Amino acid sequence: MFDDLNDVRGSKSLMKRAISAELTKAVKKRYNQMISFSSFSALQQSRIGKMESLEGDRKGSYSLTVSANYRLIIKPKAKDQSAESLKRCDTFVIEGMIDYHGKGTKYNWIIP
Repeated sequence: MFDDLNDVRGSKSLMKRAISAELTKAVKKRYNQMISFSSFSALQQSRIGKMESLEGDRKGSYSLTVSANYRLIIKPKAKDQSAESLKRCDTFVIEGMIDYHGKGTKYNWIIP
């Protein structure tokens, strides 16, 4: 679905079918902001999306706000979580999008 955001002409609107057009627009905006940074560390320092490090089974991943309830979960492709490693890291994986306020569970995956 995230690859579809980059292919304007060949887009199959995969994300719009899974979530609303308004939320897709917000995800695209956040995605474009995230990829504009030269390193993961620079993205962290920017404070875009109120980035927070996650714990427990999501340790090593980070959440970024898309809207009031929705967060993108990303993970840097770094050797480790050290500051030096994150400064050199220029790639991250989008693990999905969650609703922090989902019914019955803390994490309701919208886009796995």
